[in-house]
Amino acid sequence: MDEKTLIAVASSDGRFVNDHFGRAKKFDIYEMSEDDVSYVETREVDPACKDGDHSDDRINLNLDALSDCSYLLVSRIGDGALRLASSRGIEAYEIPGEIPDSIEQMIKYIKIKELFK
Repeated sequence: MDEKTLIAVASSDGRFVNDHFGRAKKFDIYEMSEDDVSYVETREVDPACKDGDHSDDRINLNLDALSDCSYLLVSRIGDGALRLASSRGIEAYEIPGEIPDSIEQMIKYIKIKELFK
């Protein structure tokens, strides 16, 4: 992990990771440093999935809005959006739950992955 890293969290209420990436209307941005995680801002987006249909153009626009984030924390993400995020260097994690708990689980998973590099 970098010294300071941004996480985009798909949350409808600011309390829980509870939104599907494509249906999210906003992302709460958190900054993660060596010993702290803090809320930075909320970024509003136009959902990429509407009425069971999705737009790759909208997915790309939403990823543009999150381009400074290293991680994406969502309740669900489709394969196409996952590939697009990954191609931009954004790692996506499906960890629904209370935001602090989900971030903590994500950090543990990242640390475990780094052990095997």
